[in-house]
Amino acid sequence: MLTRTFLFQIAFVVTSFFMLSASGCDNVASSKGPKKVVIHTDFGDMVVLLSDSTPQHRDNFIKLAEEGFYDGLLFHRVMSDFMIQGGDPKSKGAEKGVRLGSGGPGYTIPNEMRSDHLHVKGALAAARQPDSVNPDRNSSGSQFYIVQGGKYKEGELKSFEMRHQATNPDFRYSDKMKTAYLELGGYAPLDLNYTVFGYVIEGLDIIDSIAAVKTDRSDRPLEDVKFSIEVIK
Repeated sequence: MLTRTFLFQIAFVVTSFFMLSASGCDNVASSKGPKKVVIHTDFGDMVVLLSDSTPQHRDNFIKLAEEGFYDGLLFHRVMSDFMIQGGDPKSKGAEKGVRLGSGGPGYTIPNEMRSDHLHVKGALAAARQPDSVNPDRNSSGSQFYIVQGGKYKEGELKSFEMRHQATNPDFRYSDKMKTAYLELGGYAPLDLNYTVFGYVIEGLDIIDSIAAVKTDRSDRPLEDVKFSIEVIK
């Protein structure tokens, strides 16, 4: 079992990683600095650090949160050992059993995928339509997911690294990110396919609690899991 100290160390590594990558990104308004939000849920709070190296996703997420867009929405898609997903405005007040996941604010966001923003546990990423109807891989304007995933072995990570190099020859897992995947876990198959724009730095256990709820055939929790998002000034 991971200790609280170790979880803090991993969170610190990833937090530092996001801030470092942001400092080297030319299109970032660095004066804004990193932003944090609190995702309040029925199971407790998660504190999320948003990355400055994905400014369009960061600013949109903050805008919607400040407008109260997310207040009372549901984690409408929950898959144990994978992720928890929310942000569909149609989920607010939705009757039980209704299939959700098609709603949004009426716009998409250009993808800001980065090879140094990975799907380690706690990664906050934008949901999107599949490549077949979304070749530019633009993100949903409001729907997001938070990674739970599982731990990997060294050989498995090497296999994923080689797979990702097919489309990005320069891709490599750094020693820090290998440590995160090996010790904390995540979902490496999604790397380079979705925009990761933040990371849970407090409340990783909340992800596990939500991911453990019972769901129906469409992966919607049988009992609603509501959330709201507060921007930390």
